[in-house]
Amino acid sequence: MPQTSVVFSSFLGPSCSGQVQPGMGERGGGAGGSGDLIFQDGRLISGSLEALMEHLVPTVDYYPDRTYIFTFLLSSRVFIPPHDLLARVGQICLQQRQQLEAGPEKAKLKSFSAKIVQLLKEWTEAFPYDFQDEKAMAELKAITHRVTQCDEENGTVKKAIAQMTQSLLLSLAARSQLQELREKLRPSAVDKGPVLKAKPPAAQKDILGLCCDPLVLAQQLTHIELDRVSNIHPEDLMQIISHMDSLDNHRCRGDLTKTYSLEAYDNWFNCLSMLVATEVCRVVKKKHRTRVLEFFIDVARECFNIGNFNSMMAIISGMNLSPVARLKKTWSKVKTAKFDVLEHHMDPSSNFCNYRTALQGATQRSQMANSSREKIVIPVFNLFVKDIYFLHKIHTNHLPNGHVNFKKFWEISRQIHEFMTWTQVECPFEKDKKIQSYLLTAPIYSEEALFIASFESEGPENHMEKDSWKTLRTTLLNRA
Repeated sequence: MPQTSVVFSSFLGPSCSGQVQPGMGERGGGAGGSGDLIFQDGRLISGSLEALMEHLVPTVDYYPDRTYIFTFLLSSRVFIPPHDLLARVGQICLQQRQQLEAGPEKAKLKSFSAKIVQLLKEWTEAFPYDFQDEKAMAELKAITHRVTQCDEENGTVKKAIAQMTQSLLLSLAARSQLQELREKLRPSAVDKGPVLKAKPPAAQKDILGLCCDPLVLAQQLTHIELDRVSNIHPEDLMQIISHMDSLDNHRCRGDLTKTYSLEAYDNWFNCLSMLVATEVCRVVKKKHRTRVLEFFIDVARECFNIGNFNSMMAIISGMNLSPVARLKKTWSKVKTAKFDVLEHHMDPSSNFCNYRTALQGATQRSQMANSSREKIVIPVFNLFVKDIYFLHKIHTNHLPNGHVNFKKFWEISRQIHEFMTWTQVECPFEKDKKIQSYLLTAPIYSEEALFIASFESEGPENHMEKDSWKTLRTTLLNRA
C-alpha cells in the first residue's frame, strides 16, 4: 500500500482539479479533437467512452494530464474491465504506430514509444493489482513487445519496460503473500477473539487493569486504525460503485461483494463497539462500572482531538447499545457533560453537519501541519462510504446524449484522493503491543450475553424489559 499511496499522491498532487496543465498538451476540445469530448473552462466534463479511452493514449505531441490518467483508470472499471481497457489502449497504440510508420514523422516513433511506456508505468504503479488478471498481463506483454521493436539501437525503452515489469511483479508478489497471510489469520481477524455467551471469570483482566490513561488508549486505537485503513486501495473503494449498479433497490451495502480489506475495516468498527459494551457490562460493581464509562468517554474525546473520528464513533456507538444505555443507575453517577459534547459532534441531524464541520477543521489542520500528529485524519468510514454511495446515486453515469458524466467521476476521484492521502500518514505514537493485543483479541460478549450481564447488574424496570429478561432466562434454562 505505501507504494500505491505515494503514486496516488504524485498523480493528483494537492488537488484533483482535472484542469489541463500547461505543457501537457490538450487532445480534443469542445466537440473537436478526438471527436466526442466536452470541456468547460479547460476541464473535461463529459465524453463518449471511446473518446475518453482515446484521450488516455499519448500521441507524438500530447501526453494526458496525470489527474486525468488516474481518474479515468479509476472510474473506467465501472464501464469496462481493466483487461479490456488495456486491450483497447493497445489497439489505439498500434493504429498510431502504423500511421507514424507510413507518414513523414517516422523519426518521432521512438518518442511516441517512450510516452506509451510512461503511461503503462503510471498504470502499473497506481493500479498494480489490475494485472493480477492473466488477460491484462497478456495484453501488457503484447503492447510492450510492439513498443520494443522501435528501440533496437540503444535499448532505452527496453530498459524502462524491464524496470516497470520488475516493479510490477514485486508488487503482485507482495500482494499475494499478504493475501495468503490474511487468509491464515482471517478467523481471528474477523471474529476478534472468542465471542462469549456468559460472563468470564471475575479474575480476568479488564481494560482499566491494562491501561488507565485515555490518551494512551486513543493513541493505540489510532495505530490500529491507520494499520487497517492503509490496506484499502483506491480500486477497493471504486468497487463499491462498480458493484452497486448490479444491486436491486432493496439490498443494502452489506450485500456488496467486498474486498477483505473493506470487510476487515468494517468489522473492526463493530468489534470496537462491542468491546466497549462488554467492558462496561461485565463489571459487577456500579462504582467501577461508572469509572469504565467515564474512561471510555475520555478515550473518545482524545480520539476526537487526535482526528480519529472512526474510533470515536465506534466508542459512542458501543455506549449507546441498549444493554449499556439502559443502565440508568450507573449513568446517573457519570459526569455526562463530556459525553453530551461528543454526541453533539456526532449528531446525525442535517446529514451529520456537526461531524462534517469537525472533519473539515481536521482536514485543514492536516493540510497545514508540520508534524505527523497534526496530519492525522481518520473519518467515520461508514459515512465516507455513504457519501460515495449517494454521490453515485444522485448523479447518472451517462448524460442524455450518451456521454459518460465525467464531472461526476472527477468528484468521486477527488473524495477518494483525499481519503487515500489520509491513509499515508505514519502514526507518530509509540506502539504498545500489550494494549493493542488486548484491543484486537480480548473476548467480547454476544448480544445475548450483553443483555444478561446488563439485567444482572440492574434489573428490568418496565414490562418490555421484564419480558426480555424472562425470555432470556427461559432460553438459558432450556440450554441447561
